Amino acid sequence: MSDTTIKKPVNIRYITVTAMLSAVAFILMFLDFSVPFMPGFIKMDISELPALIGAFSMGPACGVIVCLVKNLLHLLITTTGGVGELSNFSLGAVFVLTAGLIYKKKKSRKRALAGSLAGAALMAVISVFSNYFLVYPFYSMIMPVDVIVSMYQAILPSVNGLLECLIVFNMPFTFLKGMFSVVITFLIYKHISPILKGAER
Repeated sequence: MSDTTIKKPVNIRYITVTAMLSAVAFILMFLDFSVPFMPGFIKMDISELPALIGAFSMGPACGVIVCLVKNLLHLLITTTGGVGELSNFSLGAVFVLTAGLIYKKKKSRKRALAGSLAGAALMAVISVFSNYFLVYPFYSMIMPVDVIVSMYQAILPSVNGLLECLIVFNMPFTFLKGMFSVVITFLIYKHISPILKGAER
């Protein structure tokens, strides 16, 4: 049997499972909800969950692909001209790539947790720059920055300026958003891993 014959089923399974995870991630983007400590226009979702599962089960590249595909699909209904999708992809890719690379070096629960924490922390830090230089400049064309800041100040009056709002609110929120996906991954991964192991490369 040739090498091509041996590899072909693995590639098909890999592509199929990656596509399925991408579809689930896209659907999860719509299941968002508000949280009490953030302005109403900021939503929590767990659409990075399938990407994180893919990064752990099939490697970091799979996680990045899932993040890319879900945002490409979301471009079809975008309300941000692609700005929101670009930011979502960048942050999600940083998260799952970091987690996947650390886990790949030595596959254990401790490494998975360490990778997830590092990925979520890096995503949170980068979110400040992504929001300040990319997302909020777009939103400011629709809503003045002063109005946006006032929505943060309604929750915590002491914050002053957009950058401080992003550091005080968005950075910890983004970290918690990542860890929300991590907790669910740790709860369900053992049950779904037998299905995904066949896609591992």
